[in-house]
Amino acid sequence: MNMEKQESLPLDKGKIKSIAESLLFVNEKPIEIDELNEILNVDKKAIEEALEELITDYAHMASGIAIVKVAGGFQMCSSPANEMWIKKMYRERGKQKLSVPSLETLAIISYKQPITRMEIESIRGVNIDGVMKHLTDLGLIKIEGRKEVPGRPFLYVTTRKFLEYFGLNTLKDLPKLEDFMTLASKEEITEANAGALTDNAKASEKVQAADNNIGPEEKTLEENNKVTNS
Repeated sequence: MNMEKQESLPLDKGKIKSIAESLLFVNEKPIEIDELNEILNVDKKAIEEALEELITDYAHMASGIAIVKVAGGFQMCSSPANEMWIKKMYRERGKQKLSVPSLETLAIISYKQPITRMEIESIRGVNIDGVMKHLTDLGLIKIEGRKEVPGRPFLYVTTRKFLEYFGLNTLKDLPKLEDFMTLASKEEITEANAGALTDNAKASEKVQAADNNIGPEEKTLEENNKVTNS
């Protein structure tokens, strides 16, 4: 049977599961339902049901492989239960490590987005130009329009890569701020920065203490006017 005839045949649930499993295996990035729908040309609900069954199948097998929901899609990865042995094999992680200032800034953006650079600085109390450039270069944050105030500063939000980086499906899955900082510190902080981890608590307090407007209005307007005048 040639490929064209195979593609024209209706797909039952078992075949959908088999194809989806293969596609997840060969893809390094999460695959969305829409992407699978374009390939399989079957009802999205049938695809989602097949994927949910795959998740259950792998869980019941106590397999070393798991299928998880990440960044709005599905991805095949190693089982979280085997994390300690995988870490023993890969002492040096390929993922770009984040410094404490980067984590503090990223936490503020993730919980307060959309937010301007000056609003972030009013919470952290330090200049963050270098940190913002680093996070943007890593693809963890991006510009999402401008704020309608004098100077019209850029608004920053997190990206899909941010969700992938921390293994989140949507922003609704963000843990409590203190848990986020603990998770990020455990996974990303190098030994050289270990002594600075106590700063995470201070960062949490700053974000929690900030109101919905992020800092005094007078300071924001003053900074925005500087942008206008420059």
